[in-house]
Amino acid sequence: MRSARSVTTFAAGAASILALTAASFAPAALAQEQAGAPPQVEAPPAAPQAPAQPAAPAPLSESVAAVVNDDIISSYDLMQRMRLLMATSGMQPTQENLPQIQQEALRSLIDERLQMQELRRVEKQQKITIISTDKEVDEQVADIAQSNKMTPDQLKQSLVQQGIGIETWRAQLRADSSWQSWIQGRYGSRLRIGEDQIKAYQRRLAESAAKPQYQISEVFLDASRVGGMEVAVNGAAQLITQMQQGAPFAAVARQFSGSATAANGGDVGWISPGEMPAEVDEALEQLRPGQLSRPIQVKDGVYIIYLRDKRAGSKTAIVDLKQVAAPLPANATEAQVAAATKLLTDLKPKITSCQTLETVAGKVDGLVAGDLGEAEITDLAPAFQEAANKLDVGQISDPIRTDAGLHLIAVCGKRQGGANAPTHDQIENRLRGQQLALISKRYLRDLRNQATIETR
Repeated sequence: MRSARSVTTFAAGAASILALTAASFAPAALAQEQAGAPPQVEAPPAAPQAPAQPAAPAPLSESVAAVVNDDIISSYDLMQRMRLLMATSGMQPTQENLPQIQQEALRSLIDERLQMQELRRVEKQQKITIISTDKEVDEQVADIAQSNKMTPDQLKQSLVQQGIGIETWRAQLRADSSWQSWIQGRYGSRLRIGEDQIKAYQRRLAESAAKPQYQISEVFLDASRVGGMEVAVNGAAQLITQMQQGAPFAAVARQFSGSATAANGGDVGWISPGEMPAEVDEALEQLRPGQLSRPIQVKDGVYIIYLRDKRAGSKTAIVDLKQVAAPLPANATEAQVAAATKLLTDLKPKITSCQTLETVAGKVDGLVAGDLGEAEITDLAPAFQEAANKLDVGQISDPIRTDAGLHLIAVCGKRQGGANAPTHDQIENRLRGQQLALISKRYLRDLRNQATIETR
């Protein structure tokens, strides 16, 4: 029994289909493209001097571009994928970027062949249906057309006008949707995002709340995938040139980025210093909102960063507190304060966690333990505020004196506050998505390593 599929990701992958700004490839130029020469703009035909019978079209030669486990990728397949890549990324072909476009098109075709071969193997072995049916692909096409305020026929015609066979696009949609359905179906139910992972994420957000924050999008070129660091640096420079000339960042990211954010157009969201490599942090300090970074080289590839917005840090953080209190009047004697201090100091090592605090404290006469719940740090009494800022989750303060007595404060949780703070479910979904993307990447890497791949 097959699982339901969401077409949102696939609609996003073709969201720029209206911006079909890639140069039109005339059929007469087809053989030249297959030979590897850059496409030329066809000159307007001269006016005919006399009616003539149309000559029969010359047959086009078709060669082998690659072989993936005995599965052939033809030069026609490659040319079609190059056209589709340019149409959906908004890139204009130039003498400089055509090799990069060709390499990316070939890599994507090889990956899709590996994915479809694996899915057919699993279908046969397990006697289940994984690969998207024609009806499901039709539904994806209809949803993409609707998101672009077009009918499916109008959308198909816009591709045909660019010299792109509709089956080329449908094959890409089918491979993407089938593979993601398989990864989600096989691994999604097994993934368990624990509360400790969510709390750790919330804690990192809370600890970075006072730092400057950047809303960014990214393109990441993995050096090992594109053929080395020099190729990645040069490729990033070409992509930047294209984006400066009008290619939409999100469309370029979907087609070229090797990051898990590619499916979302490179959208990373809001980050703080320390969440990205140090080289990226350094570049962000120099950028202004609306600016595109230079190629940023890191140990395993090259980033292109688009800074969408920037905001100053906020001290708004929410803490979850428990306490143990030794009640004392404001005018308690020094001896009373000293005795209560010793009582709490002796008790502190015995409290191993927030879960054991009340049980341990309940065994000592004269102490009161309880859950203070969540509160913004800025709303706490000054002495409690200082302790909450200093302590990590799970840590306990030294005795704190107030007019009500002496207190031990335990920090049981921290999270970012304010309207921009992600909810518990949003964090869980984000972490789940990251893990599934990593699983997919490793799965495909293993298929490549096991495959026989020959490029020509």
